[in-house]
Amino acid sequence: MKRRPVLALALALAAAFALPAAAQQDKPIRVIVPYPAGGNADNIARLYAEALGKKLGRAVIVDNKPGAGGVIGAQAAMRGANDGSVLFVAPTGVFVVTPHLQQLPYDPLTDFVPVARLTTWIPMMVVRKDFPGNTFAEVVAEMKKHPGKYSFGSAGPATMTHLMGELINLKTGVNTVHVPYKGSAEFIPDLLSGRVDVVYDSVVVPQVKAGQLKAIASMVGTRHPDLPNVPTLKELGVDLDVPNWYGVFAPKGTPANIVDQIGVASKEVMEGIDKSKLTAMSMSSAFEGPADFKAQIAKDDALMKDVIQKANIHIN
Repeated sequence: MKRRPVLALALALAAAFALPAAAQQDKPIRVIVPYPAGGNADNIARLYAEALGKKLGRAVIVDNKPGAGGVIGAQAAMRGANDGSVLFVAPTGVFVVTPHLQQLPYDPLTDFVPVARLTTWIPMMVVRKDFPGNTFAEVVAEMKKHPGKYSFGSAGPATMTHLMGELINLKTGVNTVHVPYKGSAEFIPDLLSGRVDVVYDSVVVPQVKAGQLKAIASMVGTRHPDLPNVPTLKELGVDLDVPNWYGVFAPKGTPANIVDQIGVASKEVMEGIDKSKLTAMSMSSAFEGPADFKAQIAKDDALMKDVIQKANIHIN
């Protein structure tokens, strides 16, 4: 006689616990991007969000929250619900550069859970057309002959284009002078005219293809799809693979099973992504799941901390 009330109670409890899960499946996923619409981070997030929505059968909405070098967006993501309905798409700098340059209202390594690495940006070491050297070894040898003579342009202090130049200085023992610009577009005329000697970027790939500049090496472990004959630093024997990824994160406390589910879906998304759209942004697919991505971030954080300290890099 007591079995029916007990069974009814069990069914009621099961239904109660099932309701949040069902409601969660109906809840849109908000993908926060810490930069304005139109840039690489936004473009990647939109490609990812559209494909993820189709894969999961859920609405996935991109939410741009720019400002303060990514800090505003990161704060918004950190404070978001930790039920899988809030994701954060951001580049390397937000996680392993900015924390070593300023005090932040969060810890990117502990307040977020890595979900997946999506892509890698493929910047190139590019020199002016008449630079005395055509290979990495020749360029480095020339720079070593004349310490302080040659300069490298960047998109601004503490940007990845700046840090890559400092990494080359440290790794090879050369002494090139940093010349900061207000964005990558500004250094192109000066590189073409010879006012600066080298840059570390992908924005000048069209000028390389036109024969106006010389590409020396890829700064990451992947060759640029538009410059397939230009080797990577690793292929040239240089132990350097500069972190230039875009990844997906969830707020701290997001359950591991949800992180894993989104990670698996992200892998399938990146396998089916339109590679031509990535190539247009000088990107390539570079998926890593939660555990591997977490390990990669720790390695990248140590590298960036080291170069920032040794090169004495500061921002105002």
